[in-house]
Amino acid sequence: MLDKGAGPKQILSVSDVMALIVGVVVGIGIFKTPSMIAASTGGESLFFLAWLAGGIVSFIGALCYAELATTYPHTGGDYHYLTRAFGRGTGFLFVWSRMMVIQPGSIALSAFVFGDYLSRILPVGPFGHSIYAALSIVVLTVMNLMGTERGKSTQVVLTVVKVVGLFLIVAAGMISLPSAVPNASAEPPAAPSFGLAMVFVLLTFGGWNEAAYVSAELRDVRRNMVRALLWGIGLITAIYLLINLAYVKGLGLSGMGKSDVLAADLVGLLFGQGGVQFISLLIVISALGAINACIFTGGRTNYTLGRDFSLFAALGKWHGPSNTPRNALVFQGVISLILVLFGALARKGFDTMVGYTAPVFWCFFLLAGLSLFVLRMKEPLVSRPFKVPFYPLTPLLFCLTCIYMLKSSVAYTGIGALVGVAVLVAGALILLVTRWIRV
Repeated sequence: MLDKGAGPKQILSVSDVMALIVGVVVGIGIFKTPSMIAASTGGESLFFLAWLAGGIVSFIGALCYAELATTYPHTGGDYHYLTRAFGRGTGFLFVWSRMMVIQPGSIALSAFVFGDYLSRILPVGPFGHSIYAALSIVVLTVMNLMGTERGKSTQVVLTVVKVVGLFLIVAAGMISLPSAVPNASAEPPAAPSFGLAMVFVLLTFGGWNEAAYVSAELRDVRRNMVRALLWGIGLITAIYLLINLAYVKGLGLSGMGKSDVLAADLVGLLFGQGGVQFISLLIVISALGAINACIFTGGRTNYTLGRDFSLFAALGKWHGPSNTPRNALVFQGVISLILVLFGALARKGFDTMVGYTAPVFWCFFLLAGLSLFVLRMKEPLVSRPFKVPFYPLTPLLFCLTCIYMLKSSVAYTGIGALVGVAVLVAGALILLVTRWIRV
């Protein structure tokens, strides 16, 4: 039964949250962006420097979020911080955007990658990739509806399998012979652009902030959230550096820049078609991990919206026996399926979803960074178990990075970006008409 008085239980461990972070971040980007980064750097030193810089920027952001999450543990995550710092209007616009744009868009994006690769292994016709994408959303939403324990266990299994598979790719790269790979010894591309490379690197590192949305369900959050964030990003950075080292050793920087399917080219070089099938299956598993993690955290924000705004009261009910926000999860699944249909009609599902989510995401990520400054001034007496070191320099660097990424993401001018911004505007109109309806 639904119990509006029920709430989240603190049953998640550090390893559970680390699995969530790795599951979200190490999704499908590592299989797509390294070739773009290789084409945008002038040599191996800059290539690896870009990845290391991505880890450092994420580490800085995690320090900021560690202060926010340990000071204000809440299922609303960024929504809670933005509301405390800037008021209910800003909080509503964020949670509206997350409910309608950011989270379902991210789910649909990963679902399209899942469908594309699974349709290569098990083809079912011209619309197979969209059918598989929709099916993945339905199945994983049902898994999360069955309970937090089932949802988190699914995430841990998917993450472990994915990390093991990635290290197998690293091993393949380490035993490959560069001289046997076409273009492996060729000179790197001319006219490098380190700034462009960083755009792709930071996109690949994106998603670690999802940990904030389960802070109310983490045991001993004031100590464990810092550990989960920093250890999670450390593991991600190590994985990215190792797998890119394997790419460079196996294919060479020039060969990477000319490849659309890096991992398949690398593993296929050593193991033939069987290797290609293996890497396709690995990407399918990686996409499932990203979808499940986004479903798990997204439902928590929708639940918070329902608790705070009576217009969406149906979403603010917690199902006690399963320890899940059932209505919020179902609503999120429906919106995600609508976006799958939208992406399928646009015929470029992945690209459309990137454009749909990016500008809105970086806008609110910037505001979350700014909220740390505002809350330090507005609530100086609140106990802060963890304080970001080197304040205010650390959060300032984080905010500057967000501004850079927001500027870069505005470059997406396709239909996806237009629709995403239009949905944000629609939220502003709802806010204006309802005049901040209260529960």
